Amino acid sequence: MRIGLMTGGGDAPGLNGIIESASRTLIGNGHTVLGILDGFDGVFTGRTREIKWSDILGIHCDAGTFLGTSSKTKVAGRGPEFQAQFAKLNLDGLIAAGGDGTFIGLQKIAPNLPIVGVPKTIDNDVPGTEITFGYDTACTVVADAVDALRKTADAHRRVMVVETMGRTAGWIALGGGLASYADAILLPERPFNREGLKQFLTRRRTEGLRGMVIVVSEAAKGAGEDAVYSEAAGAIHTVRFGGVGERLARWIEQNTAWEARHVVLGHLQRSREPTTTDRFLTASMGIKAAQLAMEKKWGTAVTYRGGRVVEAPLTDIQGPPRLIDPDHRWVKHCQSLGIFI
Repeated sequence: MRIGLMTGGGDAPGLNGIIESASRTLIGNGHTVLGILDGFDGVFTGRTREIKWSDILGIHCDAGTFLGTSSKTKVAGRGPEFQAQFAKLNLDGLIAAGGDGTFIGLQKIAPNLPIVGVPKTIDNDVPGTEITFGYDTACTVVADAVDALRKTADAHRRVMVVETMGRTAGWIALGGGLASYADAILLPERPFNREGLKQFLTRRRTEGLRGMVIVVSEAAKGAGEDAVYSEAAGAIHTVRFGGVGERLARWIEQNTAWEARHVVLGHLQRSREPTTTDRFLTASMGIKAAQLAMEKKWGTAVTYRGGRVVEAPLTDIQGPPRLIDPDHRWVKHCQSLGIFI
């Protein structure tokens, strides 16, 4: 068969692992793999390259994506154009690694496309799967940052506020903050009480702490407040969250005896080489995606459930973001450790 391979949306550590493992499996079974460049753009413009075995050996350990990606392609109303351009590629089917924007977009413009989907996002908020690749790497970046910043916080008797990605889901802040035993973790799903946070910070200072580190998800907000955001014209997500870290640091200085500084990790969470955990996950998911394509099980997705990589209906990963239950077991862990959350 002739199978297309595409990566869409924001990049995530592990995309190259999907490309390498899926391609090696398909090529090893005598099939042709056509890489579609720069996500949806590659279909609309016909930019492709045939993937050879030698092209992708060893790329699994690299950040980014060998094929390129785009999160700003306008697809609304372009269904007939997309389908016509896709037909010109003469493909038997497509393996697409993407997040909610990729699969919702494909559902709208090409509902009958022969596709196998691989859910991808560092935010870990795609429904239908218990974890997405790239998430573990993003949490590692956060944990490493908290570990490092704690030293300078102690040196200067400061509170360091670390702002993470995640959009409306706080998975990165929760995972990275718990792994590093941050002093406080603020999540969109659990609007925080400002008076309670003020008392917590004051009490810790009275107890003799020299410094503290707070991890805050970019869409976190105080109870009864709106998240900090800006408009992002031309992007799939028209609302861009961010800025809460700076505002929180300023508020801490105005309302407590602490000096405070903020750090925005931003795209550092995307650009690190994948962890071993993410490499294992993408190896398994890429192989499974190739197997589903060879079996012509179109309309399916590769998901992680119950400790195993399994197939599921593609519709399972096309719903609204998977948010944190306010009483999630990791939240309970934080509370047991004395972390403000």
